[in-house]
Amino acid sequence: MSATAWPSELVFDRAAKTLRITFEDGARYSIPFELLRVESPSAEVRGHGAGPLPAIRGKETIGVTAAEPVGRYAVRIVFDDGHDSGLYSWDFLYDLGRNANARMAQHKARISS
Repeated sequence: MSATAWPSELVFDRAAKTLRITFEDGARYSIPFELLRVESPSAEVRGHGAGPLPAIRGKETIGVTAAEPVGRYAVRIVFDDGHDSGLYSWDFLYDLGRNANARMAQHKARISS
């Protein structure tokens, strides 16, 4: 991501259960709500140290109830299961969008083990 790649549009498509995000550098991504939830940058999901992400099951139909800006650098997403502690920076969303297929495959592998 370039230093000038700010999001120009965020659309939370509740029917498709995806975040469609466009960045000023032209990059466009569609990130499933499930992936946003299981990859949350919160301490609740990531823990307080390094290591693999836990297997978070049962989020296939997760919804988003709200999204709130955090300064100029992030958005806080509120999920319908009550999770709301992750701050999704623009860099994090750019990376998650760019690698969504691989990250979703990793998530599915974790929950099938």
